[in-house]
Amino acid sequence: MNKSLSRPISRPLTQTYDVETLNDLIVDSISDKKGLNIVSLDLRKIEEAATDFFIICTAESTTQVKAIADHINKKVKDTSGEFPWHTEGMQNLEWVLIDYVDTVVHVFLRDKRQLYNLEDLWSDARLKTY
Repeated sequence: MNKSLSRPISRPLTQTYDVETLNDLIVDSISDKKGLNIVSLDLRKIEEAATDFFIICTAESTTQVKAIADHINKKVKDTSGEFPWHTEGMQNLEWVLIDYVDTVVHVFLRDKRQLYNLEDLWSDARLKTY
């Protein structure tokens, strides 16, 4: 199956905001709110992956999880005009997932990040730390 056909269809990124630029904007947004241990997993060479990139970070409290998630949404919308296709976890604020189709952002509390250990689960991906 063609990987691009198995993903949801979203409004295409603007010409000035390709996926790498969007990823940089997301990482900057996380840094603005003092997110910790920021990594990007490049999943493009993994056929089973439902997206091209994961961006993962740790927050020290549920308040910080919310602040990071809200700031990502606002900064990406204000700068690029992009909206997430889907968001999960805003009720419990232990693991918030923000899905921009080609990039999925994971904002974890420390213990939840250790429990789910996405970096190990997707160890075939190319990892970049910030």
